[in-house]
Amino acid sequence: MTLFSQSNLKEMAISCGAKITEAKNDIEYFDYPFKHIVIDGIFPDELAEICHENFPEPNIYDWEYSNNEDIEIKYRTNWKSEFDIPEGIVDAVRILNSSIVIKALANRIDIPKLVPDPYFTGGGLNATMPGGLLDVHVDGNYHDATGLNRRLNVLVYLNKGWQSEWGGEFCAYDNKGKHCVKKIAPLFNRLVAFDSHDFSFHGLPDPIAFPSGEFRKSIILYYYTLQPRHKNQIAVNEPHSALWVKRNLTDKHGKKNRNFF
Repeated sequence: MTLFSQSNLKEMAISCGAKITEAKNDIEYFDYPFKHIVIDGIFPDELAEICHENFPEPNIYDWEYSNNEDIEIKYRTNWKSEFDIPEGIVDAVRILNSSIVIKALANRIDIPKLVPDPYFTGGGLNATMPGGLLDVHVDGNYHDATGLNRRLNVLVYLNKGWQSEWGGEFCAYDNKGKHCVKKIAPLFNRLVAFDSHDFSFHGLPDPIAFPSGEFRKSIILYYYTLQPRHKNQIAVNEPHSALWVKRNLTDKHGKKNRNFF
């Protein structure tokens, strides 16, 4: 059971797709330091409010907890299929994974033939508590379940009343991961989509200072293609996990590559 009818959801998807398609150059769509889109009010107010109200608290939900003090302190969901998605969140995910929205993303960022991830590998909800962080890194490149190449990340932030002193901005870095060239505030109902490759360094490296009782909330989904990344977007040819600047561009285990299936 969903909270909206099929026709309601289709209308919402069409509206989201139009906002992405019409993203204005250098206002909502950017090429530097890597292709990305920033759109406020991506969902209708009612849907965004429902997502916020139904976003689970870290202490009452089955989260995965990462606690690598120098590079990653956060909670994330471990969904295996769409049936694991909480009521109140599932409609938003359906919209973001709809062909209507995916076609708009593919056309605007110029990554043809995108597909979503029905396995939600690494995707879902993220919760970062006060003191949490995510150091500068590039994301993994390969999807074990399908053999596809990761190409696009989409985030929707759900942080009502966010203040700049709270921190937690999405930080985009130069192609060496050394200098932050842009900070994007994690505002309520803001979509950020970006081209994911071996030089799209990003993170929130400073521990966040959200007030007591608040935590940083986001929906994160990943999209894939059969076609590999362009040669100028590849630093490591073999499948790899997230590669961290603080780990000399290796993964959490000190490796460039990883085993895959």
